Amino acid sequence: MTFEDLDLSNQLQYAIDDLGFERPTPIQEQAFSVVRSGKDVVGIAQTGTGKTFAYMLPILRDLPFSKQQHPRVLILVPTRELVLQVVEQITQLSKYINTRVLGVYGGANINTQRQAIQQGQDIIVATPGRLYDLAISNSLKMKSIHKLVIDEVDVMLDLGFRFQLMNIFDVIPEKRQNILFSATMTEDVDALIYDFFKNPEKISVAVSGTPLDNIEQVSYATPNFFTKVNLLHTLLKDRETFHKVLIFVGFKRTADLLFKHLEEAFNDEICVIHSNKTQNYRIRSIRQFDEGKNRILLATDVMARGLDFDKVSHVINFDTPDFPENYMHRIGRTGRAEKAGKTILFSTPKEQEAKGGIEVLMNYEIPLLELPEEVEVSTMLTEDERPREDQGISKNRTSLEYVPGPAFHDKSEKNSQVNRGGSYRREIAIKYKKPKTKGDKNYNKHNKKKKK
Repeated sequence: MTFEDLDLSNQLQYAIDDLGFERPTPIQEQAFSVVRSGKDVVGIAQTGTGKTFAYMLPILRDLPFSKQQHPRVLILVPTRELVLQVVEQITQLSKYINTRVLGVYGGANINTQRQAIQQGQDIIVATPGRLYDLAISNSLKMKSIHKLVIDEVDVMLDLGFRFQLMNIFDVIPEKRQNILFSATMTEDVDALIYDFFKNPEKISVAVSGTPLDNIEQVSYATPNFFTKVNLLHTLLKDRETFHKVLIFVGFKRTADLLFKHLEEAFNDEICVIHSNKTQNYRIRSIRQFDEGKNRILLATDVMARGLDFDKVSHVINFDTPDFPENYMHRIGRTGRAEKAGKTILFSTPKEQEAKGGIEVLMNYEIPLLELPEEVEVSTMLTEDERPREDQGISKNRTSLEYVPGPAFHDKSEKNSQVNRGGSYRREIAIKYKKPKTKGDKNYNKHNKKKKK
């Protein structure tokens, strides 16, 4: 099937032609008529399969022109980066349609967003927290919403947004179409569907755990963090092969430590995103990586979940994820739109169990490669890798950076008094026969009795 076989309007077809797309992905093909039917829809599809276009094509196909101020379509996503991406994709699709779309998210000026809403919008793309702030302050009227889309809902629930979602359901009209897309079907997602969806039609494509056929997977066994760093240096020196590389790490502190050890060798080629970075820094890093100005992007799972990067040559799993599903989300950043992709997994002995869990989920054994000869096997350990009795205070210091020394000294005699607390205050009160404050009721009452 081609896009021309779908019942697209001429304006949508022109936009698709400008983007150079010829064939819809399976989720786009299957979701089109179901979303148009007006039924509640639950779509389960692997990340990288075109879920945004899967719900936006049918919505834009049937969204009539209107001058009304209040939005008619609400799209909820878990992160600010996804808001910007979805807004951009809707803008591309509505190139020949007079459709107004606005993204709202935390970390940006809420008054600026209020002003944009007052100018009139057809589609709002939002993170749950900021959307609810705008709704309860009466800046955003929700009475005209007739389509609610919740994208990457499994991530949204993992991030603790269930409470905000419940509040949002309370302030939007009950008579609406619910459209939910997720890469995994968890118990929390299932409970959400049961509570708020009416006989939804389910579409399942590329079930989680199924390795994508167009992604080549390999792995390396490494003894520790710094051997991983040495291996990464060796691989990234091949700039022709590794021309656009997304590196996943498990934690923010790991991202910062790894960036520190790569920055000198790959100065202008590398950038990093995680939740401690400022919004402007994150947006700039994503844009520069997507445009090819930076060859390497370090990211944590949450920050890169759902982001659509074009022509990623390699996804490198610097850390083996504890949850096998996260591995599937990571490798889905390459091999998008049915193009070939490559992924590499680094694993230490402690991570072998997690690697085994990934292979069980996929029913596929990831090929193990020998370390290249030029890679030095390091004996240096990070703070977390050292035996517990040798660990210092800082979690970011390596064994070379951590120099133990006399951090404390014995108190001098004059500073060694014991805090006697309440009993001491009571003894002083008895000794001097006066209340600590003029309003001491017990003291005043006691004195009155004596005078009588």
